[in-house]
Amino acid sequence: MSSINLSVQQLRQAADLKEKISALEKQLSQILGSTAIVAAKAPKKKGGMSAAGRARVAAAQKARWAKIKSGKPVAKVAQPAKKKFTMSAAAKAKLSAAAKARWAKVKATKPAVKAVVSSAPKKKGGISAEGRARMAAAAKARWAAAKAAGKKTL
Repeated sequence: MSSINLSVQQLRQAADLKEKISALEKQLSQILGSTAIVAAKAPKKKGGMSAAGRARVAAAQKARWAKIKSGKPVAKVAQPAKKKFTMSAAAKAKLSAAAKARWAKVKATKPAVKAVVSSAPKKKGGISAEGRARMAAAAKARWAAAKAAGKKTL
């Protein structure tokens, strides 16, 4: 529970309880003769291997490799090469004909409106020749002003 949502009365009660707990812990430590209130946790042991253990593992691995290398060279079993799949001319023609039939069916179901719209050439750019000329004149004027001021860039 957040301490923001607690009322003033609840906060006072919590503070009183903490004081009572600390007083009781102090009494308990006096009775038991312990100076520490809470026993410290022992440091967590990191898993690992001793130097002697690592040496034994390394020696065993070296022995395994020596045994493998000293033995007869292992000949790899030659696997037969996979036959490359080739399609006959008749099969290719059959697939091509099926694809053409599918596309013909798709094109037949679409409306012909698209063909009429796409026949008109698409207009490029949205600025008229007059607008382009005004923009070019403005750019030239900016460059002239910059050069007159001795600038090399705008």
